[in-house]
Amino acid sequence: MERNIAHIALFTALVAVMGLIPALNLPFGVPITIQNLGIMLCGTVLGAKRGALSVVLFLVLVAIGLPLLSGGRGGLGVFAGPSVGFLIGFPVSAFVTGLIVERWKGSLAQAAFMGSLIGGIPVLYAFGIVGMAVKLDKTLIEAAILTLAFIPGDLIKCVLAGVVTRGIAKMRPDSLLSRS
Repeated sequence: MERNIAHIALFTALVAVMGLIPALNLPFGVPITIQNLGIMLCGTVLGAKRGALSVVLFLVLVAIGLPLLSGGRGGLGVFAGPSVGFLIGFPVSAFVTGLIVERWKGSLAQAAFMGSLIGGIPVLYAFGIVGMAVKLDKTLIEAAILTLAFIPGDLIKCVLAGVVTRGIAKMRPDSLLSRS
């Protein structure tokens, strides 16, 4: 129990620290950040339930006003902006990513890549596109087209999630809760 709480808190902190890395702000108000790599790692390392809990804790901290999102953003106001769908989708993304890693029969690196690819792109984007469409008064197609700018970077993050997860498994196998 205590080990789970420590891992959940550690990965909440990891996602927060990734918010310190400057974002590339797009003209329509949604930044390209490294934080979704942290969301992917929550799933690949902690597994579905613990990964999602870690991200929910992160979002609670953001909601109460801590400036943990890229660019030092925090507070309830961020849930009224064009990135609201991505924020709401973060825990679902971590859950799906972790679920795939837990159930994948192949190598861990493949599982982490595929989990990140599926949970971190189509699952997360489904929420993000809806949020952008609503907040930017766009059609779903128009909002989907806007997200195309994110895909190359997110594919790189999926590869990194696979490499980092495999590295954690080699260096600290007891820390990899998604496969325990």
